[in-house]
Amino acid sequence: MTERIDATNATEHMADAESTAESAKAEVRGVEETRPEYVDFTVDDFPGGLPACLEAILMVADQPQTATELARILALDRNAVEEALQALHDDYEGDESRGIRPRGFELRRAARGWQFASRAAFEPVVSSFVTDGQTARLSQAALEALAIVAYRQPVTRAQVAAIRGVNSDGVIRSLTVRGLIKEDGVDPESRAALLVTSESFLDQMGLKSLDELPSLAPFLPSVAEMTQSKSGDTDVISWRLGPAT
Repeated sequence: MTERIDATNATEHMADAESTAESAKAEVRGVEETRPEYVDFTVDDFPGGLPACLEAILMVADQPQTATELARILALDRNAVEEALQALHDDYEGDESRGIRPRGFELRRAARGWQFASRAAFEPVVSSFVTDGQTARLSQAALEALAIVAYRQPVTRAQVAAIRGVNSDGVIRSLTVRGLIKEDGVDPESRAALLVTSESFLDQMGLKSLDELPSLAPFLPSVAEMTQSKSGDTDVISWRLGPAT
């Protein structure tokens, strides 16, 4: 009787082992079936493995990359790639308790995926380098128009011009060319195109969503200042600070 029980248990263990092996083979086949034709390598072929491969890709990418897309390119499981990206992010943050300094850059998880970016704390340093002998910065007029679109969107060109008090077609065209704003629908009354900020705007600002835009409250005039304004000025203030329509 004992020998029959032992034989039965052995058979069950062998069946479990075979089932596990078949599952593993199925996973491998699944990866092979979704592997792009040009992928003839594994990340372990390279020094540093998966983390180093992710660094190499993100270093040359001109757009944020999602974990899903990176996993497809490398023919890996998405969760493994996500964990590696998060580990890289934490590593770049540094750890003073272990004598590991933070980097001047970070692996940022933006609205459209992961990308390398300079840390905000180093903005004066980077700005000094970027603007040295160059004129690529946004003009004051463009910054004004961009701020209006960001905080009042969706908004029409006419509304931007009314708030600024000057025709803004030129700066709006410039912001559109730079990919910071875009048209999204039309105003139901005027049938004019509505302007909103783009995904690129969020990426460059280091924001995941518009909810992370800094509050305007510290920059608004006090009630006393608004009360003392002339009636004409009050109308302008009401237009500028009132809720978007």
